[in-house]
Amino acid sequence: MQYRNDRHGEPLSLLGFGCMRFKRAAGPGAAIDYPAAERQIMRAIELGVNYFDTAYIYPGSEELLGRVLQENGVRDRVNIATKLPQYLIRSASAIDRYFDEELRRLRTDHVDYYLMHMLTDVVAWHKLEELGIRDWIARKKAAGQIRNIGFSFHGNTDMFLKVLAAYDWDFCQIQYNYMDEHAQAGREGLLAAAERRIPVIIMEPLRGGKLVDLLPQEAKSLIASEAHGWSPAELALRWLYDQPQVTCVLSGMNSVPMVEENCRVASEAGVGCLTQADQGLIARVKDIVGKSMRIGCTGCGYCMPCPKGVDIPSAFRCWNQMYTEGKSAGRKEYWQVVSLRKEPAFATQCVRCGKCEAHCPQHLPIRNALPQADRDLRPLHYRIAGVVARKFALG
Repeated sequence: MQYRNDRHGEPLSLLGFGCMRFKRAAGPGAAIDYPAAERQIMRAIELGVNYFDTAYIYPGSEELLGRVLQENGVRDRVNIATKLPQYLIRSASAIDRYFDEELRRLRTDHVDYYLMHMLTDVVAWHKLEELGIRDWIARKKAAGQIRNIGFSFHGNTDMFLKVLAAYDWDFCQIQYNYMDEHAQAGREGLLAAAERRIPVIIMEPLRGGKLVDLLPQEAKSLIASEAHGWSPAELALRWLYDQPQVTCVLSGMNSVPMVEENCRVASEAGVGCLTQADQGLIARVKDIVGKSMRIGCTGCGYCMPCPKGVDIPSAFRCWNQMYTEGKSAGRKEYWQVVSLRKEPAFATQCVRCGKCEAHCPQHLPIRNALPQADRDLRPLHYRIAGVVARKFALG
């Protein structure tokens, strides 16, 4: 296993264990298969994984991780990362209530890496500040109950940069893979964090498996024809490991063979592991995936800012995702990135001023495409649910 240092010089395994996708004993809704999960966690620790990521809202995950670590006496060999469900917080006392419950679930007296979960807008952070989160963090750090503070992010690049600058973070967590290179925080966000010497934890390196199982057959055949013999998963992981700004890559592993294979890659790959030919291969794979896209938006952002606040790149990216990965995937992404933001950014706010089209390098028909994208992304039941969710989550 290879390691890269956190902000304080502590080594983190290049591969982290994402504890959201453990198999359940009898399908969805059932309890996690404890013996199987225990074998996977312990094998990962044996192979050098020392970063385990969970969250308050992952059903059964915190309890299982805490039990495995305690019963096997390995708590001091790993770093636990978990998250405050900031979208559920309505009072200062609630912060302590959720945190204390997480400590009980995890059977520990401290959290090594604690995140504000799923920030999509800097307004959500400001809301926490009004409840005294800065002082709360300072107290928890002074007491040794939190060692590093960070945030996980779903939103656009501009908003990521605002959140990044809003506090002296110890680390951050972003969705990043070769298909999302210029989406959400993107490469620009990754480099901005590195400039501030803020370690970056990567989630969704395989887009929830979509860069493996749901790749077009043409892309799978192209990857298989290469002399390396890499699988689609290894290619995607190597693309991340090749970048020095990446500190740790989370993988939602749910079998011992998967743990062993991913640990092998994390032991062999690193900065400089991809040749120019390998980068060319990835570019060809992206082109193949792009054939099924709805609109040729590259996410460059030249159309922004929209005078009326429409998040044009996110709308088109999620619209494309509906056609490359399925309707539910694109709508879920749009829900996270746009629908839950404090300031509305929907395509329906477009007044057809044309400023975006004047700056678009691809000369896309943005004004005509936005209404169709919005209809696809937000059918009536999504709109109704969105109104309710925004009132609940944003206050």
